[in-house]
Amino acid sequence: MKEREISALEAALGYHFRRRGVIEQSVTHSSQARELEAQAGENKHQINDNEQLEFLGDAVLSLVTSEELFRRFPHFREGELSKLRAHVVSERHLIRVAQRLELGHYLRLGRGEEKSGGRGKTALLVDALEAILAAIYLDGGLEAARSFILREILNPELERMEREGGALPLTDFKSALQETLQGLGVAQPSYLLVDEAGPEHSKTFTVEVRLHTRDGKDGNEFVGRAQGSTKKAAEQDAARQVLTYLASRANGAGEKPARGVVRGG
Repeated sequence: MKEREISALEAALGYHFRRRGVIEQSVTHSSQARELEAQAGENKHQINDNEQLEFLGDAVLSLVTSEELFRRFPHFREGELSKLRAHVVSERHLIRVAQRLELGHYLRLGRGEEKSGGRGKTALLVDALEAILAAIYLDGGLEAARSFILREILNPELERMEREGGALPLTDFKSALQETLQGLGVAQPSYLLVDEAGPEHSKTFTVEVRLHTRDGKDGNEFVGRAQGSTKKAAEQDAARQVLTYLASRANGAGEKPARGVVRGG
């Protein structure tokens, strides 16, 4: 790769490589590597492609994603965390990340793969993204890889899901709250629409989720309050606040009644 191509890729990734060889390898497809070896003839030596890096990058992505989801969603069960992780690391999601970063421009392909449209192939782009993750990990360590994964892969998708009020069942905080309270043997919360503002085409809904006191007397132990562009989105955000409160209560904190407001999409 030419220096300006490496610099452009680094700018897209938001990461500067100290080892140029590892970033070149991460975007080198096997078709290019084998082609270069064939051209070398008797003087040929092995050209490294990105297949091994892809293997390592997949593992790094899974580790960082698992750790972050475990930290962010303490109320999710193992099966729910597994399904959410599967979505985040899926080809369907990763191709969108690869396309947004325009990785196709930087792939090093053999002539046959180039002619067959390899720069736009989902498998090649996702493999390159995972290989780049490994390159960042090898060059800068786990924290550098974690920073890239959170910034480019995990956070944008979780934010999108939140804006849509839970695009996946795994972000159904209302159901998670219902199951949690059933397990605790306490009453289900009340959901109240407390405000509706704005023009018909762009309304903002404000919802409260009221967690009743544990002794069954009048009053609320905690009130989650959230706003969103749909009632569903507001309800999900408010339910999430209650779940966070319950998690802190279980850890011996957050015993005082509280009220929170979160703006949702």
